[in-house]
Amino acid sequence: MSTSALPAATRNWLAGLDIEPVEEGRWLRALTHGSHTDGDDYERLEFVGDRVLGLAIARWLYDREEAAEGELAQRLNALVSRQMCARIARQIGVAEHVRLGKQAREDGGADSDNILGDVMEALLGALLLDHGFDAAAQFVQRVWQTAVQGDAGRAKHPKSALQEWAAANRRKPPEYELLDRSGPDHSASFTVQVKVANVGEATGTASSKQDAETAAAKAFMEQFG
Repeated sequence: MSTSALPAATRNWLAGLDIEPVEEGRWLRALTHGSHTDGDDYERLEFVGDRVLGLAIARWLYDREEAAEGELAQRLNALVSRQMCARIARQIGVAEHVRLGKQAREDGGADSDNILGDVMEALLGALLLDHGFDAAAQFVQRVWQTAVQGDAGRAKHPKSALQEWAAANRRKPPEYELLDRSGPDHSASFTVQVKVANVGEATGTASSKQDAETAAAKAFMEQFG
């Protein structure tokens, strides 16, 4: 593999993160979206990195918190979510190094939660394959430190809160309906409506159906809860 596989700016960026690529082509793939015509994309590395992140965060939470399993699971889900991965990606400057096709870039792919979250996981996959799990876990602890020390996942999930609110007020369970899906796959937008009979309704929009349901439940509770 040629040592020139990575652009100099990307190699310097990785060095600033204390990452020394062993196989540069692997890191190039980790940064390459499927819309880019030059080389393989990040999907296989994302598959591996997703598991790395989940295990690293789960072990970290187990060691640092005395919470019950349910609370740990809620925290884990929030900390490994696509939105959190995208947030971390933005914080460490991933967007400047993602390789996108012309149309995907024009569609805002470089700031897409879907793409940035996937690339963040792909980078963890590359780190695992180059340097092993311990190095990947240490990197996760460095860049996720603020998130883990914060309140992510500590509050009750909006959909659970709404479900419990409806039951406590002797209302029928909330009903969710997909109203709209728009945009290309890499930058999709979903709008969902949640309704509680004889109470009201609210809508939410996000980059996935699940997150749109969450946004709708949150909006409902803010208005009616």
